[in-house]
Amino acid sequence: MAESGAATARRTGTRWGLRLVAVAYVLVLVVLPLVVMVGRTFEDGVGDFVDSITSPEAVAAVSLSLRVAVIAVVVNTVFGLTVALLITRYRFAGRTVLNALIDLPVSVSPVIAGLALILVYGKNGWFGGALSTLGVQVIYSEPGIVLATCFVSLPLVVRELIPVLEEIGLEQEQAGRALGATAWQRLWRLTLPSVRWALAYGVVLSLARALGEFGAVRVVAGNVLGSTQTMPLLAAQRYADLDENGAYAISFVMVAIAILCIVIVAVLRPRADPDHR
Repeated sequence: MAESGAATARRTGTRWGLRLVAVAYVLVLVVLPLVVMVGRTFEDGVGDFVDSITSPEAVAAVSLSLRVAVIAVVVNTVFGLTVALLITRYRFAGRTVLNALIDLPVSVSPVIAGLALILVYGKNGWFGGALSTLGVQVIYSEPGIVLATCFVSLPLVVRELIPVLEEIGLEQEQAGRALGATAWQRLWRLTLPSVRWALAYGVVLSLARALGEFGAVRVVAGNVLGSTQTMPLLAAQRYADLDENGAYAISFVMVAIAILCIVIVAVLRPRADPDHR
């Protein structure tokens, strides 16, 4: 009994020790920097914060970032769902290679991704010259920003969906096929309801990544004030110009949007799916 009690005490101590380490890690790396940022954002009052985020360059940057993020999220949601279904539901030559390539955007520097896009779509790139003759400019314009943002956020939806699709298996879809349901009916009535929360989290992560991308966008955007300057680029520009509070204000907007999306999903999930583990 004494040995059993001692073992239980050691397990309890280990469990609490791991919890303290995890909490301390999150506090130091996430919570503390956010608290300091919020404090610096509002240290001169709410009025200065409002003036900072409603200036013409800030409004243009916020509008561009939101527009690009929405386009990138829609593209990556459709692509992510398609690829996740392809990888989990079919066996084909090159499946392993495709699965590995999905992780490429998180394995290379975003700056390298931006340079690669310039080599392909720049004025002297593979397709840049032909597109220019058609009056389409990709690099140093909004299409280039969209491409860079789609690239860096590409794996997020896929990686959220694949484990859930593998977990639910094929039984529901096979039953639906046996009952005469078409492929679209099985997708909308069986598959999507089963993966809705994984898809929602993937969308939130993709949105946050799209809003906060700096490296790849910096390379392809040109950072033109009021035209191709996104929120991260504006924050960096203000910080370089010694306008620290202005940089913190824009950063706060980005963080607030991401946190708001996460909170909304977290609040709605138990109400819509109370038995989900």
